Amino acid sequence: MSSALVALEVQVHDDLAKTSHPSAPWLEPKLGPDGQPALDVLIVGGGQSGLTIAFGLKRSQVTNILIIDKAEAGSEGPWLSYARMHSLRSPKDFSGPDLDTPSLTYQSWHEARFGKEDWERLDLIPRKLWAEYLVWFKRAVGLTVRNGCELLEIGPAADGLLAATVTHQGATNTLYARKIVLATGQEAMGNWTIPEPVRHLPSRLVARASDPIDFAKLAGRTVAVIGAGATAFDNAATALEAGAAEVHLLCRRAKIQVIQPYRWLTFRGFLRHFCDLDDAWRWRFMRAILELREGFPQATYDRCAKFSDFHLHEGSPVETAQEVGDGIQLQTPQGSLSANFVISAAGTEIDFAERRELRKFAGNIATWADRYRPPENEQSPRLGRYPYLADDYALTERVAGATPWIGNIHLFAFASTMSFGPSGSSINAMTTAIPKLVYGLTRGLFRADIERHWTSFKAYDVPQAVIPAKSGR
Repeated sequence: MSSALVALEVQVHDDLAKTSHPSAPWLEPKLGPDGQPALDVLIVGGGQSGLTIAFGLKRSQVTNILIIDKAEAGSEGPWLSYARMHSLRSPKDFSGPDLDTPSLTYQSWHEARFGKEDWERLDLIPRKLWAEYLVWFKRAVGLTVRNGCELLEIGPAADGLLAATVTHQGATNTLYARKIVLATGQEAMGNWTIPEPVRHLPSRLVARASDPIDFAKLAGRTVAVIGAGATAFDNAATALEAGAAEVHLLCRRAKIQVIQPYRWLTFRGFLRHFCDLDDAWRWRFMRAILELREGFPQATYDRCAKFSDFHLHEGSPVETAQEVGDGIQLQTPQGSLSANFVISAAGTEIDFAERRELRKFAGNIATWADRYRPPENEQSPRLGRYPYLADDYALTERVAGATPWIGNIHLFAFASTMSFGPSGSSINAMTTAIPKLVYGLTRGLFRADIERHWTSFKAYDVPQAVIPAKSGR
């Protein structure tokens, strides 16, 4: 490690020490059914959100925590797997995991690693450097992740605890925790979708954008990409760069979306207080934003357009798909198209039952459709399936009293969007969204322990001054 990075880590530790007040411990671990201390918070997901949540909790003196991630160390999150852009789409000066600690920003790390002049020349943050920064961030703030550990099931346990069944190194065991945070990104409450007309195709012919795809095998082949967001363009470009003969990007809309609504809403009023709006306003805004979908930056489009064998088809949703020989015949309103492979970049669908860890109580997780009836001109069954979250990101019950323990499961992922706006998978919202989540977690832990705090207060008898006894005459 360079001397500049060593100096930066020293600065980080100094900054955190100077801003650690109040630093008094205030939690006592509860014993689980196994006789061992239960975790105060179990964080599922060791990507950028999970790490930042853990950092925020540590700053609040919640240290009895554990982060688990099914990926190997350094591969958490999408950055080195299915994220196929060259660089982040957020402007380079957007802060995130640092939670307003200047020495922890990406900029500080980049300048220590490459120099200030390199930072000044930088346009957008390279994806692989962002992944490297997150590894450094984890070390700099003293976090560890239990890698290769996958959550299988969540259920209730005695004394108000949650039981998390996990598998790790070939063994299955149970972790007990007071709170569980699901920080598992895009697919936390469902999965990446494949449009119905192509779902019957075998896996050798179709893949989700989130799947591990061997792009080298697509050299000399014709590829169809379903979708027209940035992810679709990323996958189209990756196929072209790997030598695909042709790539056809199929856009459902009559005209492709080039407006990026997330740029408009990136101001503290919206990011901090959107969740304080009533249901009507929250629905109105997020329906407009999510149905508009995200646009893509010029560089994302140019990466594809420089290839003469890239073809954009607007107004072309797939209507039918048929396996023909070693390929697929796709039918759209604009005509038929032959391809050897299809990549679905059509986003994610909310389906609680798709998640093994939620399956046993999926039927009692309240959705927006359960809580709010929009006007006729604002109906959206798709958005109605999003979870309706409490003000601390907690799941709420469809039928009160049936599964009260799910109020200690907190969702910080893309599916939080309808309730909180950009939050669980957005770098630009971290500085406002994660403190709100941490506040909710610490509030719940404090309230649950209020009897113990009262007893401790009543027993407190430490004098602040010593008054010498007067000598008698």
